[in-house]
Amino acid sequence: MSGLIQDSDEHRAIRESVAAIAERFGQAYFLERGRTGGHIDELWAELGKAGLLGVHLPEEYGGGGGGMTEAVVVVEELAAHGMPMLIWVISPAICGSILAAHAGEAMKREWLPGLADGSRKMAFGITEPDAGSNSHALKTTARRDGDGWVISGSKYYISAIDQSEALLLVTRDADHSDDRHKALSIFVVPTDSPGLTFQQIPTSIVSPDQQFTVFLDDVRVGQDALVGEAGHGLRQVFSGLNPERILVGAICGGVGRYAVRRAVEYAKQRQVWSTPIGAHQGIAHPIAQAHVDIEVSRLATRHAAELFDVASPGAGEAANIAKLAASEAALRALDQAIQTHGGNGLAQEYGLSELWFVTRLMRTAPVSREMVLNFVAQTSLGLPRSY
Repeated sequence: MSGLIQDSDEHRAIRESVAAIAERFGQAYFLERGRTGGHIDELWAELGKAGLLGVHLPEEYGGGGGGMTEAVVVVEELAAHGMPMLIWVISPAICGSILAAHAGEAMKREWLPGLADGSRKMAFGITEPDAGSNSHALKTTARRDGDGWVISGSKYYISAIDQSEALLLVTRDADHSDDRHKALSIFVVPTDSPGLTFQQIPTSIVSPDQQFTVFLDDVRVGQDALVGEAGHGLRQVFSGLNPERILVGAICGGVGRYAVRRAVEYAKQRQVWSTPIGAHQGIAHPIAQAHVDIEVSRLATRHAAELFDVASPGAGEAANIAKLAASEAALRALDQAIQTHGGNGLAQEYGLSELWFVTRLMRTAPVSREMVLNFVAQTSLGLPRSY
């Protein structure tokens, strides 16, 4: 199927490399690991070896020297093969982008090459059950103690910490905060630190990347754990949050492509009364509409990535719009693909129903549909604040 996105020669080469690796492993491999709680270490290693995990990271630290536009190609193409990969968004994208933009030289040299080649993974810890989308309300607190900090609190719905060497942790900085101003600091905290524990959250999501609650009970870190300057974490964190929104758009664009492709294939070969069901407008039109919606969302995602790569002030707005458009379009496309298959849409061999909950998650995370609309209403349209 043709699409509206026209790749450059470089992007086409990246897409073809991703597709070759994804096809060699197959969606069955990915889903089997998700069902059994296994990891995708072999696939991850292959992607790293091919330079497809650090395409957006600086060359001097082992990356490909590209940007979000290249990252979008990789993440979308994996999802288009039925592999929506949350750990890609978290470790090299969110964590790698924050470290590349704000970490000191020693921390960059310690972490970025491993994140780029896949030999090391890092989880990201910002979400808390009582803070929601309000980062100013974080309760996990770092307090100065001698030449380091003591951190206490908890984080919620933290992906893939069981696979990660460290947690990039966003905290309320007690020494830089007061009743009116809540300052944040970010730390790299090893996952084997005394006082750090985590517990899996049982969910309906079929994915190799599980979700966890993380507990921090007087976890001590040294000066070398601080990312950039203490108290400047809010500005730093958006170096990772906008890429997260953009790459969630890429995941959803890929899932949508996968869903439409499977629906088209089935509608062509499935016959009722000697006629392919795809000949009927009741089947064909909803699939065509899903394709249109997915292509529009892919354009929005590509545009957001391009704005981010040139540090445009409009990148935040574009990232939020892309995330919203893509997550809504992907859910509709997936639902239509399942409907086109009839009862077979729920059969594991077709690889559709297993994608439902991870795609549905994207409507809520990393920022909910409602909060995106709040942002657009207040920031883009200048309407009065609702909160």
